[in-house]
Amino acid sequence: MLEKPMVIFGIGRTGSTFFHRVLCEHPHVAWLTDLADRFPTHPWINGALMRLVDLPGIGRLANRVYPSECYTFLEHHCPGFRRPCRDLVAGDLSERSKTRLQQCLQPVVTASRSRLSLKITGWPRLAFLAACFPEARFVHLVRDGRAVANSFLNVSWWEGWQGPSNWRWGLLTEEQEEEWLRHDRSFVALAGIQWKLYMEAVAAAKDAVGADRVMDVRFEDYCQDPEATMRAVLKFVALEEVDIFWDRFRQFPVKDVSSKWKRDLSRSQRAILESVLGDAPAEHGYPKA
Repeated sequence: MLEKPMVIFGIGRTGSTFFHRVLCEHPHVAWLTDLADRFPTHPWINGALMRLVDLPGIGRLANRVYPSECYTFLEHHCPGFRRPCRDLVAGDLSERSKTRLQQCLQPVVTASRSRLSLKITGWPRLAFLAACFPEARFVHLVRDGRAVANSFLNVSWWEGWQGPSNWRWGLLTEEQEEEWLRHDRSFVALAGIQWKLYMEAVAAAKDAVGADRVMDVRFEDYCQDPEATMRAVLKFVALEEVDIFWDRFRQFPVKDVSSKWKRDLSRSQRAILESVLGDAPAEHGYPKA
């Protein structure tokens, strides 16, 4: 059984990739790399790389293989994990998938790097993963919904461009459909709806697994005081504070660009987004502009 695995998760465009990259600088943390996707039936190869990371000289080169979400690897061992049309819950976890996930991830860790850290985006999948890994702890990267929506609108791969009938977030409810139509099927509105939909899924998942197993980390807070925020995370996931980690940690400066949405969006687009989100950002500590 894996020792207290950690799951870093967020909707996407929340800083979770950066945060996970920094956390993986901890000398007791193991992570999945592209090698797991390339060789999904041989997870020991990823584990061998974790051993190389700690070797003098060679480790400097091996550490250039960055953490990855490795959905090809996870999908191979757990069909449906990559692109479900709704959030995965405990009832979706079959005994086969549970056994496969536990077995395929065990070879990734080493004696020194005994704590596995996974990073996922999209649906939270908390209840599903908690049922598979009873000792898992979850760190949720949160970002202002207006900043997230704006970020979606600035990437070509956002699924919203194809409309809600062609994305992984399921069909809109009647109320959401009416809201989208009321704004003339605005993509700005749809991006805001997606953020609300996701945050509702997270709230339901927290109720299922217990809020004490989930820590919310606002990326804006991390940008403002990275060290204090990371100390709180290390305590939550029971990772020892060691000097070598802090030496590496300070090599990753971060800048908060969450206010870009005010400059990127037109006045009418900002109005649409504010209308769609309503009081939801304020509920998470983000005041109205």
